[in-house]
Order: sequence, then structure tokens, then C-alpha cells
Amino acid sequence: MSDWSAKQPNGRSSAGRGQRGGDGSHRGAGSGGGRRSPRQHSGTASASKRGKKRRWGRGIGITVLLVLLLVVGLVVYVDSSLQRTDALADYPGRVEDTPGTNWLLVGSDSREGLDESRREELSAGDAGGRRTDTMMLLHIPSGGGEPVLVSLPRDSSVPIPGHGRAKLNAAFAFGGPRLLVRTVETVTGVRMDHYAEIGLGGFASLVKSVGGVEMCLDEPLEDPKAGVDLPAGCQQLDGAQALGFVRSRAYAEGDLQRVENQRKLLGALIDKTTSPATLLNPFRTVPLVSAAGDTFLVDNGDHVWHLAGLAGAMGDVSGGQGLSGTVPIAGFGTLHGQSVVRWDSQRASRLFEAIAADREVSERLLG
Repeated sequence: MSDWSAKQPNGRSSAGRGQRGGDGSHRGAGSGGGRRSPRQHSGTASASKRGKKRRWGRGIGITVLLVLLLVVGLVVYVDSSLQRTDALADYPGRVEDTPGTNWLLVGSDSREGLDESRREELSAGDAGGRRTDTMMLLHIPSGGGEPVLVSLPRDSSVPIPGHGRAKLNAAFAFGGPRLLVRTVETVTGVRMDHYAEIGLGGFASLVKSVGGVEMCLDEPLEDPKAGVDLPAGCQQLDGAQALGFVRSRAYAEGDLQRVENQRKLLGALIDKTTSPATLLNPFRTVPLVSAAGDTFLVDNGDHVWHLAGLAGAMGDVSGGQGLSGTVPIAGFGTLHGQSVVRWDSQRASRLFEAIAADREVSERLLG
């Protein structure tokens, strides 16, 4: 009985099998504590992946937050550095609010902040005070239509409140931005919503900050008064050259050709400023932001986000998605012994009536 019970048919003893079974059970227990099953391995790997994803998510979130803080900080810095003036102050009999958004853009010949060497570099001369070399009215339709940019020649003969008839730029000389805004509103019937002014040095700094702008000239331009000597053809203009180009009146049509050059170069500057090559390059963006903050003089109610909207509309105009031209001109004349530009009153009235009513402007109305 003992021999039969001690051996199984396969020749192994039941005791031995029981012992192995006991060892196996012991090893099985040990294995259960020290070696993970495939399901346990899968769960651990999934938890590890989830942990990595959470860490990546936190990293991305922190990065996005830092970028947002940087952008907000940059916007606050630029907005706080803008120079401001009460250009859009109310006055008796002011034009009622007109639909759409209207900007008065002014380029002044102010030498403020320019030392002697900088004046010499820009051929700015020694004239004191502030006068206007450039005046443009930009209308942005309320319904998302095409913006319209209209140059107002500085030599335009217009009535200036309290000063009789004189050149348009005299309004700025007599009473600064407030009288200029009032004069433009009076002669156009269009109410201004925003005001932006830039001086000689600021304009040159903006061009320099984006690495210059490309312009194509049909003929050479040599003007010692503006400090510019440019050959015909396409070329890259630096800050001083660009300033000389928009200031020069060395043309048969004088101021009329100059305002066309001003629109052309302003469009090229906006294109360069808003291009990815500039916006994605910190060596361009940082100087540009710094220059913009120190350069613009705006109304007390204007902010940097308004300037962003202005840049967008100007970009549309330069990109062919808007209209640009000069107020219709009837010819030239004299006033107080000086040559002046006379508007075509009928076409000009139709142009500004369309703008004031926020209607589509026909290209035929522009000069």
C-alpha cells in the first residue's frame, strides 16, 4: 500500500509532486508579489504615458501663458509709450458723427528730439515749430467694404476757422492738431474718429526698424533740399532716403506728385511691417515696437489696438483691396502771393458726401 501510494503511474512520487507543488505554490506567491502580469504592465505603462501627457500639457500651458503675458505686457508698454494730444476736441457747430471709421493721418516736419547730427543726417534743417508735410483721410466702412485713402495736398486752398482762406497746412501752424482736425471736418463734412501724427525722425526710425523698404522709381530723383539722390529703378531705401523721397517736391507737378509718392511709400512700409519676415523676427519686431511707441502722436482716446486696425486697413489699400488717390483737383492758383492747389469742388463734394454717408466710393471721384 505504501509503495503504491508513494508512486504514481508516471513514476513520480506523490510526495515529491506535492513538495514541488508546495514549492510551486510558494514560487507562485512570490511571483505574484515580484513579477507583474501583462495586465499590470499595461496599466503601469498607461499611467506613465498619462503622467508624461500631463507634464507635456502643463508645459504647453505654461508656455502659452508666458506668451500671452508677454504679448499683453508688450501691448501695455507700447500703449503707455504713445504720445497723446487732445486733437478731437469738440467745438461749436461740429459735424455730427458719421458712419464708418475715419482717420486723419498727419506727417509733420517737427524736428523735436533731433540733435544736430541727426538733423544733418536727415537733411531736416533748423526750422522750428511743427508744420504738416502730409495729410491723408482714411475711411474704413462699417460694413466691411473697401477702405478709401484720400491725400489732402498741403497747399490746398481752404477756409480755416478764424483765419480766413489759406493753405491747409497753415491750419496746423496756426492751431496744431485741433485746428487742423476742425478745418478738415469743416471742408469735407466728414467727422474724424481717430488722429495719428508722425514726425521726421519717427518716420525714418520706422523705416530703419524694418530694414528699409523697396521702391521703384521711373526716373532719377535728385533733390538737395530733401537730401536725396536716387537713381531710376527698383532699390532699397533706408530711413533717411525714404524720408527724402516722401518730402521731395522736385517734380513738375510739385505737391501732387509728392502725395502720390507718400501713399506709395506708406503702402510699402505697411507691407513690410506686417509681413511674416518682420513679425516673426525679434530683431525686427522689438525695434519696430520700440520705434512705434516713441513715434506716434495720437488723440487722447486712441490706443495701440486702434493703430493695429489702422495698419490692417492700410494693408488692404496697399494690397489692392481698397482705393487710394488724391482729392479731385481743378488746377493751381495763387493766394497771398503763394501758389496753391484748388479742389474740383463738385467732384470733391460727391467724394466726401459718399464717405460721410458710408457709401461705396467710385474710383472716378478720386484724383
